[in-house]
Amino acid sequence: MTTAREIMHTGAICVEESETLAAAARRMSELDVGALPICGPDDRLHGIITDRDIVVKCLAKGKDPKTMTAGQLEQGKPITIDAEADTDRVLRAMAEHKIRRLPVIDNHRLIGMISEADLARRLPEEQVGHFVEAVCAAH
Repeated sequence: MTTAREIMHTGAICVEESETLAAAARRMSELDVGALPICGPDDRLHGIITDRDIVVKCLAKGKDPKTMTAGQLEQGKPITIDAEADTDRVLRAMAEHKIRRLPVIDNHRLIGMISEADLARRLPEEQVGHFVEAVCAAH
């Protein structure tokens, strides 16, 4: 049985709630990623910010990314998965919520992220194909 821990990429770097969107965008560029977890001062996951969020919810609305913070874009409780969850639970969670990135939690702490690329690298083509169909059907 393959677990979320085996699929995920480790070393998820958080952006703090108080950091500006400009700082978050720079970090995304440096890490070559399209999303970052948002963590609070308690070092716990509070949300996820994407490059699209910065464009659509800040720039397109005429707001200043040098003053708007990552915390201002947090919306609801993030969908997460336990590190020991099996592949079926991972795929079901991502498909059900139509999300392309899934934070992996162990003992209430963020330990990694699962992206579409992680699925493609570590799972059989058929499983990945069903997942892509389910997520893309909404778009």
